[in-house]
Amino acid sequence: MIHVTIFMSDRHECMGFRTSGHAEMAESGKDIVCAATSMLIINTMNAIETYTDDAFTQEVDQETGMIEYHLLNRPTHDADLLLKAMILGLEESAGSNDYKKYIKVDIEEV
Repeated sequence: MIHVTIFMSDRHECMGFRTSGHAEMAESGKDIVCAATSMLIINTMNAIETYTDDAFTQEVDQETGMIEYHLLNRPTHDADLLLKAMILGLEESAGSNDYKKYIKVDIEEV
């Protein structure tokens, strides 16, 4: 199962996230949940880096499926919007009857 923890400030701003695990819905290369989740998360990280001036730290371990991503300051409007779109996609997947046993999303206040 993919576990995603969203780090949310008391102002309801996403300050980062951590992912771990693999969906294991299908064999490697054919797992649509893993592929969709990875694409959503990595695209969000790349979009923040490309289209905003937000500073961040990140750590990635492909073997374990771990990604740890933290903004160093409050998100700009654009970064906030990108992160909210990512969270929407993740929560929609986690709430789907077809995929909820493969992905779980938790919110942690920071």
